[in-house]
Formats: sequence, structure tokens, C-alpha cells
Amino acid sequence: MTDEPDRHELAAGPAYRFDVDRREFIATLGGLVVVLAAGPAGSQESGRRGDGDGMPDDVASWLHVAEDGSVTVYTGKVEVGQDIRTSLAQSVAEELRAPLASISLVMGDTDRTPFDMGTFGSRTTPIMAPHLRRMAATAREALVDLAADGWSVERGSLSVADGRVGHDASGRSAGFGELARGRKLVRRAVDDVRLRAAKDWKVAGDSVPKVNAREVVTGRHRYTSDLSRPGMYHGRMLRPPATGAKLVSLDAAAARGLPDVFVVHDGDLVGVAAPTALQAARVVQSLRAEWKTEPAPSDGGVFEYLRKTPPDPGEGRRRPGAPHRAGSLEDGLAAASSRLAATYTVAYVAHAPLEPRAALAEWTDGKLTVWTGTQRPFGVRAELAEAFRLAEDQVRVIVPDTGSCYGGKHTGEAAIEAARLARAARRPVKLVWTREEEFSFAYSRPGGVIDVLSGARQDGTLTAWEFHNWNCGAAAIRTPYEVPNQVVEFHPARSPLRQGSYRGLAATANHFAREVHLDEVARSVGVDPLELRRRNLKDARLRAVLDAAAERFAWSGWRSAEGRGHGIAAGVEKGSYVATAAEVAVDRRGAVKVLRLAAAFECGAIVNPDHLLNQVEGNLVMGLGGALFEAVRFEHGRITSDRFSRYRVPRFSDAPVLDVVLLDRKDLPSAGAGETPIVAVAPAVANAIFDATGVRLRSLPLAPQGVPLGTS
Repeated sequence: MTDEPDRHELAAGPAYRFDVDRREFIATLGGLVVVLAAGPAGSQESGRRGDGDGMPDDVASWLHVAEDGSVTVYTGKVEVGQDIRTSLAQSVAEELRAPLASISLVMGDTDRTPFDMGTFGSRTTPIMAPHLRRMAATAREALVDLAADGWSVERGSLSVADGRVGHDASGRSAGFGELARGRKLVRRAVDDVRLRAAKDWKVAGDSVPKVNAREVVTGRHRYTSDLSRPGMYHGRMLRPPATGAKLVSLDAAAARGLPDVFVVHDGDLVGVAAPTALQAARVVQSLRAEWKTEPAPSDGGVFEYLRKTPPDPGEGRRRPGAPHRAGSLEDGLAAASSRLAATYTVAYVAHAPLEPRAALAEWTDGKLTVWTGTQRPFGVRAELAEAFRLAEDQVRVIVPDTGSCYGGKHTGEAAIEAARLARAARRPVKLVWTREEEFSFAYSRPGGVIDVLSGARQDGTLTAWEFHNWNCGAAAIRTPYEVPNQVVEFHPARSPLRQGSYRGLAATANHFAREVHLDEVARSVGVDPLELRRRNLKDARLRAVLDAAAERFAWSGWRSAEGRGHGIAAGVEKGSYVATAAEVAVDRRGAVKVLRLAAAFECGAIVNPDHLLNQVEGNLVMGLGGALFEAVRFEHGRITSDRFSRYRVPRFSDAPVLDVVLLDRKDLPSAGAGETPIVAVAPAVANAIFDATGVRLRSLPLAPQGVPLGTS
């Protein structure tokens, strides 16, 4: 388990090199000047980073106290619907001892915020939040020192609360803004600054409302697609008919002579900038292009293709890792009374974000500014700098709050396209992808094939485990269950479609294969699936969520009534733990209805219970789509599921009763929650379908056309 992104699954992009500076940093914190003899320090302007996760240790990079006591926090993280704006504000308010209402965040602006790798991998809560807490605590201690020096009192006699430092003995009190004004202090940022334990939290740990909820619900909040600039034009791109198609010729005669219309042709890239979005779309339709396509597989034969087709030698991001081996697989199989072999497949899945890719680009005096929705503002800045041969300090990327990503907006295609059109038109250009473009030209969650071979004794104790994954990725590929004899391996393949990160990465595929296979093992030896898991577990945290989910679900084993079934699955990824139990109904035609999902989730100390509950419930509903019917369909490189009428996502009518148990472990560090709750949905539903029908489904999606009754 790791908080690092799965390198096999990040969408292809430029490689990056980072510098490290060791120097003293002198910065202004409101009126307070802090001189820090920092370790490796980062630069907000250049994006250079220090040690660890590249986060500078100077307080002024992260936090500013104004003279009125308001506090501005700077972070390269972005808001994509997970509401880290609120949880990070809670973390700062907790340690600074300031009112939550006084905290505001500047996020995802490469000119104003410290370098950040990106908002992915459930890293914000376990990594960014503690770092901001440390910065806030350092600032708090500096303010206490200012008060102690100014009042000539012992610092131990001072208290800090509600944005003020007080001295009870004399009755003196001063706000943070008053203390900071005109004062100087030399202060080293230290790792061991005193932080408040989770059990003593006053602001963090509570379900405070979303900090900008009113703007969101009233429509005042602005996303990239809502923005405009003076003199702005609109852009539209000419898209190829299939993945990998090359432009042979272009006839733009119909666009010649049109007033205020610009056509850009650069290699395979063709686009139009015009005064209105409708005009840009009509001009693109008038262009006549000839494309050359290469032979490509269709979705019907893709799994065999992935097995047989290794990646190109230059595709370094998808090199196989060394297989994990333990014990002797042969000995483990020999000791087993039950041996099972099965193959599981996982379809490509689209991200289908609420807000399609969008970017607004503007050139001013040779400097490029782009507003765009992305999870990696500094990564997109590097892509833009490379595309236009600019120094990175000549490129600014600003990320407005974005209407969902799910791992699908790592790359900067829309930003580069808008910037090229803006340079040609010599004015700002906004480009918003259509829904068809989003489905057809964005990257997808990798499809793949997984082979599992297992051995178990009659009591359900696992003796052997062999697990091979083709193409999906290596996230959560290792089993959390105790098996003395193992071989586990990831095999990269040449994908016929663009593929990249998706919520949970490959953990969804690997948990699906593993947890369905465990249900098959349980059936083969006649042991209750919950009990079989418990017998093979030493991880107390995973056992705790299993027990909590089973209790909430009132787990009673296999089939409860004709046409109804129960299933259970569990998993661990990125430091958090989940177990999900499902109840399904399958009618005589094979139509599946998920009636209830009971999930137990544990991610250490909970920062905001209500918002965590939202994350878990969102994962559960999203997981139903991939479990039951979501799949990218394609023929010879052409996406055929190119709109919502051809690509079904969960609807209100699909939503089951959701019963979520949150285990608050205040004795453990907080982990992220944006991904892990999704991983147990598909296997729990698959196991429940078998319980209801006796039909074992081993491919995702499980039942896009219903369960084929009468098969096994």
C-alpha cells in the first residue's frame, strides 16, 4: 500500500526533472517577517521542489495573515468536488487557533501556490493536510513569541484562541493581525512543532458545512466553462475518425474569407477560433479532411489482444515490475483439497465527468495564462512550456474549481489546444470539449484480463495463490490475506485505446478478481464467505471493517429468498479499509436490481464526517456503474459509446439503499477517502448475483443486458 500514484496507470505525458535549492528564505507573513533556515525549499515561481513531496518549509509560501486577521492559505491542490477546500481550512484553523470563517484558500495557481505534483492518489488528507497543520502551528508559535516579547511576559502564560493571543494575568489580548503588523522574527520551521492530537480536535473532526456552499447552490460559483475574457473568441477542434488516425490532407476553402475566423493547422492538429461557439462549430463542419487509419482491434476481441500484445519498447511507463513470490506454489497446491482456476475480465471505462474538458487561454506580452480544469496544474504548465518552447515562468496555469475528474484530467490537451488557437487569433480563446469529444478522445480506465489460481484446505485456509494481471495495472495487486505460497505479477500490454488513471486505479480490477475468486473458493469448500475471509486475515483493520459491514447488513450467509442474493467483499488501498455487503434481486428475465449496499469504511482519524460520508456514498453509486453496465465500446479504433444515450451511468432509479458505517480511528493518522470505497462494490454485487441465481459472472460489466439465466 502506498500513497504514490501507480506509474503504470498515469496517462502518458512529459517527463519532469526537479531542482533542489538549499538556502535561507526570508518572507513576509502579513506584517510578520519570518527568516527560515529551511531545508530543501521550493519556489512558487519555478515550481522547483524540496525534499519529500516537494513542499517548501517556509511558512510564507503557504500562509498569509493580513492586518485584519484574515488568513489566506496557498496550496497547489485543486477542488474537483471532494471538498478539500473545507477540510484543509479546518486543518489550518485547528492549529492556528483561528476562526474557520477567517480562513480562505488560494488553490491550483502556478504563480501563487507552491509546487504540487497533483491532486490524485488520495494524497491531500494524509500529506497536504499535516503539512499545512505544521505551517499553521509554526505561525501560531511565532505570534505567541511576538506577544511575549511585546508584553514582556513569559510565553507559557499566554493562551491562543479565536485568532487572538491573550494574557489572563494582565487582561491583555491582541488579534493575529495586530501582532503581525510591523514586527520581525527569525524563525526556523521545525518538524516537531506541537500539533493537537485528533482526540482533542476542536474544529477538525466536526461536520462543518462546505465553506462556499452558498455560491455553489446559487450558481454564483464559476467553473472554467463559465469564464470569459474581454474580446474572447471560442474554439473548436477537428477530430480524427479513430484513435491513432493521421491527417493526410485538409481542404479549408470553405473557411477562407470568413471575417474574424482563424483556422489553425499544425500537423494532425486542426482547429478554429471564431467570435461564437456556434460559428466555430459550423466552420469545423465545413472543413474537408482525409485521414489515414491503422488496423485496430474492437472491444469484442480486446482481451485476447491484450494477452498477446506487449507494449512498445519505448513505452517506459508500463514496464512490468518484478513478480512477488513467497514460498512454493507447487507445495501450496499439493497441500490443497480444493484447487480453482478462473479468468476475470474488466472493460475499459469512461470517466464521464460532469464538466467536460475546458480551457481559456490568453497571451500577454509573450506570457501565456491558461484557466483550465486539471488535477495537475504544474504538470500542465510543463506541457504548455514544452509545446510552445517557453520557460516555465512564462506560463501560468490557474485551475478554477472543476466539475469532477475521477483521475481523468491529468493531461493538458484542452489547454494546449486553446493556447494554440489563442496565439493564432491574438486574443483570448475558450475551448470547451463536447460530450462526444469527452467520450471519444479522453483516455479511459484500462481494460484487462486477470488469471487466478488458488488452493485451499477443506476448512477454507488458503494454501496457494497465483495472480496475473494483463494491462489493468498494479495498484492493490498484492492480496491482504495470509497465503504462505504466492506468485503475483502485473503484465503490461499495448492498449488499443488511450488509457490512464481512474478512481482507485487498478485496485478496482484487482479487488474484483480477488474477492470474486474468494467467493468461489468459499463455495467450493462449503465455508461462509465472511468466515473464510476472517480465517485468512491477520490485518486487524481489515477484519474490523468486515465485521462492521456484516453487522450493519445483518449478514446471515447465503441466499435468503428465491431471486434474491447476498454478497460481501473487502479491501485495502492507499491506507484506508473498506468492506461492502450487497443485496440484489434478479427477476425471471435476468434484470438486476441492487437493493442495498452496507459499507464500513475506515481511514484513520476523520476530519469531516459528513463530507467523508458524501465521498463514500459517491464511490458506492459510481461503483455500481462499472459493476453493472459501464463499458467503452469501440470498433477498429472508433469509439461507438460516444454519448450518454450510448454509455449508461448510474441513474436515480439505480441507486440502492446506502447504509454506511464510518469507523473513526483517532489513534491513527488520517488517510484519503476519495478512491478506496469504490473497490468492493463490483465483487460484492457479483457475489450477490451468484447467490441469487447460481450464475457466476466474471466479467465487468456484469450484466449490461441482464443476467444470462440458465448458464453457469
